[in-house]
Amino acid sequence: MTTTDFAVRRHGAVTTGAPRSRGPRNTKHMRITLPLIAYGIFTLIPFYWLFLYAFKEPKSTGWFPWPLTFENFVFAWNDIGFNFFFWNSMIVGVLTTVFTLLVAMPCGYALARLRFRGKQAFMLVLLCTQFVPGALMLIPLYQTFNVLGMINSLTSLVIADTVFHLPLVALFMTSFIGNVPYALEEAAQIDGCSRVQAFRRVVLPQLGPATVAVGAFAFLGSWNNFLFALMFIQQQNKFTIPVGLSFTIGEFGVDFGVLAAGGVIAAIPVIIIFAYMQKFLVGGLNSGAIKG
Repeated sequence: MTTTDFAVRRHGAVTTGAPRSRGPRNTKHMRITLPLIAYGIFTLIPFYWLFLYAFKEPKSTGWFPWPLTFENFVFAWNDIGFNFFFWNSMIVGVLTTVFTLLVAMPCGYALARLRFRGKQAFMLVLLCTQFVPGALMLIPLYQTFNVLGMINSLTSLVIADTVFHLPLVALFMTSFIGNVPYALEEAAQIDGCSRVQAFRRVVLPQLGPATVAVGAFAFLGSWNNFLFALMFIQQQNKFTIPVGLSFTIGEFGVDFGVLAAGGVIAAIPVIIIFAYMQKFLVGGLNSGAIKG
């Protein structure tokens, strides 16, 4: 008995001829791929122009930055003052992230674990603060900092950015801590740990990806904040990068090379955060969305 006869007796028939057409599946893939390609091109074009003007010579009219030059970066860093702008933004961003997490963690733990009167109302107030634009906070914050003598100080930016980002970060931490099984804390408390020790030894190690996610959110928010830095800082050597970029636009013209070089300098920390911490960001978002 041949192989074909055996297949006929077992299955009843053998399909011969050309394989099935994969047209519908390919069409479905193209419907997904083509919009993604178009969106990717639309997103990358501004970055292309940014790097083009940053690295090409001032009088060059080519579509590619060749020969490469770093004159724009040297001029922006030394003469415009981006050496001060960069470190001012870094100081404000790091301190804002640290203080936001230090306050948001115990606040999120209390909202996730404790039961007290007005808890739901308090969470609703935290959520409603996100509907208040930062421009409405300028006058009361400016008057407060003026009375305290903190105008033209980076401390005012740290406080303002922390207050602005704290409500949403606290809500995020509430969701993340709520997904950590409470049985782990109970087991630690049975072994002799206090509530604080159980949080530090059991809950906190589980919040690594979540902490990185909300920390990156707070850092990038303060790094890109333009309004507070423009209103509270007056000395040029204390400007942050967003304000420094605005001052590269002159009254009668714009030096696109210096402006693009400043944009590349401003994008460096953002690129590093999303390249190096991508797995932690995705893990943190998943831990807030999946119960487990």
